[in-house]
Amino acid sequence: MDETTRRAWAYLSRVAEPPCAALAALVAEAGAVDAAERVRRGAVSADLRARVESRRDIDCAAADLDLIDRRGGRLITPDDDDWPTWVLNDFGRKDPPVAEDYPPLVLWVLGQENLADVAARAAAIVGTRACTAYGEHVTADLVAGLVERDVAVVSGGAFGIDGAAHRAALASDGVTVAVLAGGIDVPYPAGHSALLHRVSGSGLLVSEYPPGVRPARYRFLTRNRLVAALSGATVVVEAGLRSGAANTAGWSRSLGRGVCAVPGPVTSAASAGCHELLRREGTVLVTRAQEVVEVMGRIGELADELEHPVRPLDGLSGVQRLVYEALPARGARTVDEIGRDSGVPAAQVLGPLTILEIDGLVERHEGKWRLARPARRAG
Repeated sequence: MDETTRRAWAYLSRVAEPPCAALAALVAEAGAVDAAERVRRGAVSADLRARVESRRDIDCAAADLDLIDRRGGRLITPDDDDWPTWVLNDFGRKDPPVAEDYPPLVLWVLGQENLADVAARAAAIVGTRACTAYGEHVTADLVAGLVERDVAVVSGGAFGIDGAAHRAALASDGVTVAVLAGGIDVPYPAGHSALLHRVSGSGLLVSEYPPGVRPARYRFLTRNRLVAALSGATVVVEAGLRSGAANTAGWSRSLGRGVCAVPGPVTSAASAGCHELLRREGTVLVTRAQEVVEVMGRIGELADELEHPVRPLDGLSGVQRLVYEALPARGARTVDEIGRDSGVPAAQVLGPLTILEIDGLVERHEGKWRLARPARRAG
């Protein structure tokens, strides 16, 4: 991409509050360079003119690109190889339509990973800022399992569950992506500036806002749609009834992604939002990384079976179980009585009884059969 085109994209990324469907339509029609020139002159539709009027005279494109270049980052557009086309094409599904249901015009990225490759196998881990020790523990466990299965971890860089997810991914030498609600040169929260710096070193910082833009409440809600879009599934670990994490889950659902929630104590306000999500059709209860991968992974990629306690009766055939369960807890039965109680013909009862005796589950006593005494059972 030549420098003139880069500057046009950079200028357009600042001229209207994203996402802006009218501006995107103009770029698709005229190209970035001509669109930028038309915006500067005000030669656009009345709707778009209203969106850009207060900013169209502000051109910081050269300074913005210089800053991102010096920091080792880049501006990516739909024309670039690492633009995550297939995940961003899922916007536009909300009914009724909303203004935010539109892909970003550009993305400002800091980090060496290819965003398209990362988004192809990623899960969002989100939750409340006021997380509990339980939430931090579950987050660390989930993230370690996801990294082990080559899944990138996407979150919003905030305090609480977001920060725990990023830290766990870094500790496991995994790839993590922090999607920001302001410019990538404005670390927010300030207390996470060191963490975000580490994320940019081994993962990615991503924002649709140009350098210098300060985070604002409505920008966090807009940012949430990108957290959901860049992930195959959103996992809410802990959340209140009204939370940004629930908003991210809503975006994930509308984009056709998986929605997962971790259950918590019914007395915990930090898990009330998770329990509310679990009451809705389509939300998957998850407790371990394998279950998340089953939701967002490749077709046929299923969770491993949990190990169950082995019991003496597990290996019995259907007839053997019928014969065994026909014996009383106390006392003994004849072959005919066992046949009557089990529904197995008396002539066919002796064979299963012999196998059960060999396994140490039953014993013969005075011409009858009974359950083996505990001290004499095998295993």
